[in-house]
Amino acid sequence: MTSAADQRPILLFDGVCNLCTGSVRFVIRRDPEKRFRFASLQSPVAKALLETDADASTDPLGSIVLIDDDGIWRRSTAALRTAGRLSAPWPLLRVLLIVPRPLRDWVYDFIGARRYRWFGRTDACWVPEQDISDRFLDAGSRSGPVESAETR
Repeated sequence: MTSAADQRPILLFDGVCNLCTGSVRFVIRRDPEKRFRFASLQSPVAKALLETDADASTDPLGSIVLIDDDGIWRRSTAALRTAGRLSAPWPLLRVLLIVPRPLRDWVYDFIGARRYRWFGRTDACWVPEQDISDRFLDAGSRSGPVESAETR
């Protein structure tokens, strides 16, 4: 686990979604300074982090969530703010923040609603490899089948 004073951004993701875990692997490979920490949305860690967030109850597994010094970000804004902290050329994607959020989120939701069908899913949350497990806040708390957006 990390120090309570650790203020690095936290990226919460659907741990059974192949697209989501692939996205986390993408971020890890392009984050050489290890700025990001991670947790699956199904974990007790994520539930605790989001317990005061009013938006968390609407669809807790339907979106990636970025928690940073500026607040809690969801959907396309979370993805673009995350890209802005990766190694080049990915920060250039932040320019897409000028696109109105409802339009960006519509595209995000279109893909998100089909992510299990297009990319598949697993029966249990992804467990990271040992060499990156220190970046996962919930690395020791996941085992067995978990609830997913599709099974609710």
